Amino acid sequence: MAPTNTIEKPETLTKPRRAFIKKNGKKLMRWVAGYQSRQSKVPDTPVIPNARFQHLEAIREEWPTILKEAQAVMAYRDVIPGFQDISPDQYRLAKGRNWRTFILYGFGKRLETNTKLTPRTAELLSTIPNLQTAMFSILSPGYHIPAHKGVTKGILRAHIGLIVPDEAEKCRIRIDDEIVAWKPGELFVFDDTYEHEVWNETDQERVILLFDFDRPMKFGGRLLNKLLLTAMKMTAFYRDPKKNLEAAEARLEQSLNDQKS
Repeated sequence: MAPTNTIEKPETLTKPRRAFIKKNGKKLMRWVAGYQSRQSKVPDTPVIPNARFQHLEAIREEWPTILKEAQAVMAYRDVIPGFQDISPDQYRLAKGRNWRTFILYGFGKRLETNTKLTPRTAELLSTIPNLQTAMFSILSPGYHIPAHKGVTKGILRAHIGLIVPDEAEKCRIRIDDEIVAWKPGELFVFDDTYEHEVWNETDQERVILLFDFDRPMKFGGRLLNKLLLTAMKMTAFYRDPKKNLEAAEARLEQSLNDQKS
């Protein structure tokens, strides 16, 4: 019998074709990372200064409104899926309901059912050029997300603190050798291809707005990024989360309808 702490890989991830694509896809992305770095119009550092993203300041300024909409979403916490329920490839990082994600935009597309609860947040996000993904990321008390790396340097990630534990220094993210603790209403941008991990060493929940957007790059980098994202959409790494997102939206729609009844 396997030990109780063994992490079981989802059956869908054991298929030889998928394993082959994942292994070689990672090699390809590592190979192109150097080119993307040279094409970047912003520093290739773990955390990138906010001064490089002045257009995001308007979103940050409206964080109290975003917070109110996040709080409305939390009323439906029972149907908010674990991250691994949306993206099975995250099974090593997200266990049970400890890291839940309420997706607002997925693969560049707005989720209409979910954003019924977050109209202003969705409107603000729509102003971000080349937005790829946006979500409320909900981390349970006492949970640790192990060290991991993102897929491509062509995408940057931003966080805005919303609901942050009182002991903020105990709820933090390490990006390479930089430590950042979330604070309500504060925004930072980072490159998630650098190794990063998260701790919530408190007895309170943490909720942030997380969103990904294309790294500002020269023409060659933008073209390559577009080609890579198009190719990725043809794989199970896109199709599986897309199918799971549709199912999660359907569950939320049912909850909304039940509330009206």
